[in-house]
Amino acid sequence: MEFTAIDYSIFALLLVLSSAIGLFYALSGDRQRTVQEFLLANRDMGCLPVALSLLASFQSAVAILGVPAEIFRFGTEYWFLGCSYFLGLLIPAHIFIPVFYRLRITSTYEYLELRFNKTVRVFGTITFIFQMVSGAGAVGAAEFGALGVAQHCSPSLQVIYMGVVLYAPALALNAVTGFDLWSAVLTMGLVCTLYTTLGGLKAVIWTDVFQTLVMLAGQVAVIVVGAWRVGGMARVWRVAEQEGKIAGIDLDPSPLERHTFWSLSVGGIFMMLSLYGVNQAQVQRYLCARSEREAKLSCYAVFPCQQIVLCLSCLIGLVMFVYNLEHPLAPSRRPASSDQLVLFFVMDVLQDLPGLPGLFVACLFSGALSTISSAFNSLATVTMEDLVRPHFPGLSESRATLLSKLLALGYGLLCLGMAYVSSMLGPVLQAAISIFGMVGGPLLGLFCLGMFFPCANPTGAVVGLLAGLAMAFWIGIGSFLQSWGAKGVPLANSTTLPTMGNLSTVLATTLLPPTTAPPRWDGGLGSGCAGWGGAAASPPDPVSPSPTGLQRFYSLSYMWYSAHNSTTVILVGVLVSLLTGPTPAAALDPRTISPVLPWLLCCLPPKMRRWLCCGGGDPVQAPGHADTTEKSHGVPNGLSHPGPDWQGAEGHGYVRSATAPIYAVQETSF
Repeated sequence: MEFTAIDYSIFALLLVLSSAIGLFYALSGDRQRTVQEFLLANRDMGCLPVALSLLASFQSAVAILGVPAEIFRFGTEYWFLGCSYFLGLLIPAHIFIPVFYRLRITSTYEYLELRFNKTVRVFGTITFIFQMVSGAGAVGAAEFGALGVAQHCSPSLQVIYMGVVLYAPALALNAVTGFDLWSAVLTMGLVCTLYTTLGGLKAVIWTDVFQTLVMLAGQVAVIVVGAWRVGGMARVWRVAEQEGKIAGIDLDPSPLERHTFWSLSVGGIFMMLSLYGVNQAQVQRYLCARSEREAKLSCYAVFPCQQIVLCLSCLIGLVMFVYNLEHPLAPSRRPASSDQLVLFFVMDVLQDLPGLPGLFVACLFSGALSTISSAFNSLATVTMEDLVRPHFPGLSESRATLLSKLLALGYGLLCLGMAYVSSMLGPVLQAAISIFGMVGGPLLGLFCLGMFFPCANPTGAVVGLLAGLAMAFWIGIGSFLQSWGAKGVPLANSTTLPTMGNLSTVLATTLLPPTTAPPRWDGGLGSGCAGWGGAAASPPDPVSPSPTGLQRFYSLSYMWYSAHNSTTVILVGVLVSLLTGPTPAAALDPRTISPVLPWLLCCLPPKMRRWLCCGGGDPVQAPGHADTTEKSHGVPNGLSHPGPDWQGAEGHGYVRSATAPIYAVQETSF
């Protein structure tokens, strides 16, 4: 399983072209001379590149390795996650994008200051910076100590995650192919830092487009060659069905079951919203679109792309399963962990086809590059807009741009250092990442609290966020303590430490759905793995008793974490706001309230509607209000003019009356 010169050439070509894109945008156009160009690509991107960049940020190297391994081991039930994609993208397009885009903000957390106050913004910013420790872009984390300390320490802590993302695929590749570990880490890290620092967001987006095409080509090549070697896709499906790998619809409503139709399709919506609705890395791409309509179209365009990517990953898992039945590996070549399954399969099935192993490695590292570059750029944006500029309001444009570039460069170099640190942290890092990975919901809950509950005040927002974080840590730490109890039997849905000290396993079990399934005997790494997983086989453990009391609480399926934690934020936030006094109507900026709120409240009694809207007018009756025809500065509904690129056809919003905000129900443009 050695790389040939052709394979190395293809891998090198990926890095050279990625660097060339960064240099091109560094030397063309306005040459990244303004903050808006560097951080928001001059707000001039079309929907297609934005959509592919959104997809690339979602499709990490860990997903390329982990999803096929999940299908290989446990069958196609995970495929039902695709049912959550529709609402998971439709809701951001019509609820979050209109609010963020019309406010003309750069950082998502500017919204929190407009809706609440600066304190809430700082809490949200610190939460995001810590969020990257947990991975997957969408699924975030937060730790809160003294705010002053957190502001200085959090950027370094976030880069731990980026270092792991950089290190893990290189480690897995080294274990399978002998590819030099630190050469791959240094080369990837430096190339990614180069094009992100020089070319700004525009370079990041166009390299994402290129890397997405490489990822798709690599996955398709593996499916085509693998299926051909076992008799075609029809036979793959037939054998997988005979072996029980094609899952039916499991309608079990229990939230303790790891994967059911409800946990994947409903719980998955909240997971998608935390990623595509409020995550800075994704929202920043919406904001760089040339119009609100283009931003919405990019969100719609991601839907079929995600379905295609999910199908490709699942098909790789099925092909890998059937191939293993007919071509089991020798005992000396069996993988030590499930995250290496894909690489062992690829190197085995493509070994006599020069160039294709290199294409798949390029596919794998494209996923890592797209994830890391998104993190660099979004971190530089948040640090600049939320932590630097508020304290230095007189900073000139040229100095702000230079500082933004230096921040991106600094995060890139720090990422390389953290990759080395990650190689030595082992189980400690796994524990931290796994627990922090459960708290993606609190930020989603905070934004929903602001957009859908006009009565929410800053105190309620902060207390609600802290309550959501506390709930997330409670579940996470409780799950770990329970998993490491006296019996040593992990809970069905807990995130457990791997027995092997492999950081690619850390990523595969943390940034992707945990592969810890209810106790059963499957011959090693999964059902049908006698060939590849036989070396790890051991006698079946005794069936553990059903969890009771707090054990049931700690056994909550990871798919419900975002829903559970975001709901906690909303309930606590609303309750505290009502107890401490709701936001006065005159102090509420109506632009920060979702335009669909009147539709959501139309079924409630008028008294409750007025109660939720700070005692103001009935929002459902707003279309007939005389003030809905008012304009200010030629902009419909009294909104301030957002800028020279504003398009009048997209100026939907609200009317601020003399007493209370009146919500103008208008059709959202598409």
